[in-house]
Amino acid sequence: MSSIIDNPSSQPLVSRSRRRLTLEFVPGEVQSAMDLDDPHRLVLAYARAMMCFTLFKPRPAHIVMVGLGGGSMAKFCHRYLPGARITVLELSAEVIALRERFAVPPDSERFRVIHVDAARHMPRLAGSADVLLVDGFDASGLPPALGSARFYADCRRALRPDGLLVANVFSYDPHYHVIKRRLRQAFADEVCQFHGIAGNNHILFALSRDDAGGRPSRAARLVQRVRQTGALWPGLAFCNRLLARWVVHRLRTSQD
Repeated sequence: MSSIIDNPSSQPLVSRSRRRLTLEFVPGEVQSAMDLDDPHRLVLAYARAMMCFTLFKPRPAHIVMVGLGGGSMAKFCHRYLPGARITVLELSAEVIALRERFAVPPDSERFRVIHVDAARHMPRLAGSADVLLVDGFDASGLPPALGSARFYADCRRALRPDGLLVANVFSYDPHYHVIKRRLRQAFADEVCQFHGIAGNNHILFALSRDDAGGRPSRAARLVQRVRQTGALWPGLAFCNRLLARWVVHRLRTSQD
């Protein structure tokens, strides 16, 4: 998760409790957590929920992430999606400086962390990403620039045809409904979410749909199904948390 580097209240706080290392911007509000005995395990429910993007795009070639935070998803994708190139956009130099403490891998040909303002940088990524994970927060919540109509339009242009954006938005954000409307407008209403999958973290999946080939893609069919029922199968929305755990377990066991 990215932070506003000009705001002193956004300085990252690192705490260790038992066998966990956590990152916070506001004391008591955990942004990222790492299991010291299993650094690649996704501890937080919202991170597991965001990994459900692999249901839509199981073999992405290029994943772009907005926000590094403790690097939970970055290092998970690096290890368990070996065919993907990963680019992380992080605004805070202080957050990036913590990457070794959180076992984030060093930069390489297929993994890179860029110190940049994601909202300004997004237009440079036109047509380059298969999956775009937007998880950028500061001490005040989602920065306005990362929930703007312009940003979502730039995100859609950054995606390849049939590419997927995944956005983490707090349900109690005062602009929540406006943000959802902007996302639907930018992606021609090709937006869905799994009900109850991560509590107050609402994970929105938006598809840059491409029907040039005629038949809707796997991702397009899945977005339509989840949009209608809030789950993979009608009546099973209460199982969405288990679904996210299953997705993560499947990825881990396929590589370990």
